[in-house]
Amino acid sequence: MLQIDNLTTDLDADSGMVRAVDALSLTIERGETFALVGESGCGKSMTALSILRLLPDSGRVSSGSVRIADVDVIQLPESSMRDVRGRRISIIFQEPSTSLNPVMTVGRQITEVIERHTRISGEAALAKAIEWLGRVGIPEPARRVGDYPFQLSGGQKQRVMIAIALAAEPDIVIADEPTTALDVTIQAQILDLLTELQAAQGMAILLITHDLAIVKKMAHRVAMMYAGQIVEVASVGEFFSAPLHPYAVNLFQALPDTAKRGQRLASIPGSVPPLNQIFVGCRFADRCSNVMDRCRNHPPQLIDARPQHAVRCALYDQTNANDSAASVFAAAPDLPPDSPAGEIILDVRDYRVWFPIRKGLLKRTVGHVKAVDGVTFSIRAGRTLALVGESGSGKTTVGKALLQLLRNAAEISGSVSLQGKSLAQLEGDDLREVRRVAQIVFQDPFASLNPRMRVNEILEEGVASLCPTVNARQRSDRIAAMLDRVGLRRDALTRYPHEFSGGQRQRLAIARALAVEPRLIVADEPTSALDVSVQAQILNLLKELQHELGVAFLFITHNFGVVEYLAHEIAVMKNGKLVEHGSAEQILGRPQHEYTQSLLAAVPRLNS
Repeated sequence: MLQIDNLTTDLDADSGMVRAVDALSLTIERGETFALVGESGCGKSMTALSILRLLPDSGRVSSGSVRIADVDVIQLPESSMRDVRGRRISIIFQEPSTSLNPVMTVGRQITEVIERHTRISGEAALAKAIEWLGRVGIPEPARRVGDYPFQLSGGQKQRVMIAIALAAEPDIVIADEPTTALDVTIQAQILDLLTELQAAQGMAILLITHDLAIVKKMAHRVAMMYAGQIVEVASVGEFFSAPLHPYAVNLFQALPDTAKRGQRLASIPGSVPPLNQIFVGCRFADRCSNVMDRCRNHPPQLIDARPQHAVRCALYDQTNANDSAASVFAAAPDLPPDSPAGEIILDVRDYRVWFPIRKGLLKRTVGHVKAVDGVTFSIRAGRTLALVGESGSGKTTVGKALLQLLRNAAEISGSVSLQGKSLAQLEGDDLREVRRVAQIVFQDPFASLNPRMRVNEILEEGVASLCPTVNARQRSDRIAAMLDRVGLRRDALTRYPHEFSGGQRQRLAIARALAVEPRLIVADEPTSALDVSVQAQILNLLKELQHELGVAFLFITHNFGVVEYLAHEIAVMKNGKLVEHGSAEQILGRPQHEYTQSLLAAVPRLNS
């Protein structure tokens, strides 16, 4: 279905020519799911954009071919390419917020694809759009078909993006992190839907993801990318049972789960090297403890180390054939034991956030959307409360409302106090002081970073505003150190948000929140866009801060691996209410509510 030969993609940047994809070759058969995995910034998404010829103005495919059913799409004129996109091959983008048209209803965006690539139009196309919304798990699809993207949650926007990509039933789907923003039950539903369509139509899927559990569940073959190159290719069974490249070995050690509670997660030191250079040796050499002299002087070739298992590593060439790679890490040292729980940092009692429904010329209130309907919980210093539940259950609304970000948009009742101060009564400078104590990491990093500011301005802004006693030199030192802690190079300081990948932008958002040294962090899906290695760095950082400073976390997530590793308590939310609340051991080991049981049953696991 898809054959890529020596695909090379270059980008013109201020720092010079960047080779984002370097001589990449792969084939995908009819009905096959091929997974492309690797660290943020390795070139996975740029590969997808190259295949579809959706590169930015500064990008170009400098060599190679991309054949879809023996037609090289690289050579097609743009007018012919428009017939290929959507019908022969489509893409589910990583960031639905920037991919959906904000001035068109979601129904119109789906019918546009149906009418462009099929013979269905008018009311029939609208009915088909409603059907697709239902198939991807949007509640009340007949009503939501007229909604605009801003009226949907992050997970619902991702589902709409998936419906658009599948609406014309293409031969090949490129799924770029298709379940990043989805909770586990909808994730399972979407993956089952893709599998069902694949079986019915012989559809091929190029799955780009950092979730190795999804790869194991969905894929037939897997390729791992690093710094623009493929470094390992194998069947899924072979890859998970005996990974060869040291980079792959490291990723498995970095996965969080219950067994690693109290341990420091293994994280790969350093970061992906900049791609605006000519490499003379192995691109992973600076981060690998197995490095040899020849690794730095001779670029390794992709060789067949085992039948149908290729690897780009000097450990497996003919002059130094080993059967397996040694681990880069010694046993990860244990973290210090948790300190005793401190004072109550955040206390929430019978909290309600109702959004008014207004109709008519005078916009009278005719009802309410009860997004949060009477939740009660507290978080102590040095403790983490994980708030889990399906998309649209009210988790994000809780986080925003607690920090007084929804005062003018909703009717709020109940009480919330931060270190004994009632937040509802605070105004002006008093409220500004609270921002110093409590910070939030938003779910969508692209929407929460100012596109007109460089990274150093973004990170310094909060420190300058909320920590006036910190002088300019101390601010610069603080944000440079924070970049190191979240795994970004210091040359990032002079760049703009659009120059980073989704995972890198999320790291910037986390660095901004941590820079003011808060006592409470509301983290809304903070690791959803991060690859495994960087996620390990961030989780280690959060645990260290919690131990050193007694920081409390309200951790909103659907990643149960992170919950199992990080959380002390878990609150399960459904339709604006808490249906179960208890210690992590109780909820994960002995869930009582049927809804909690269904969530845990839907979690994909590597050891299953």
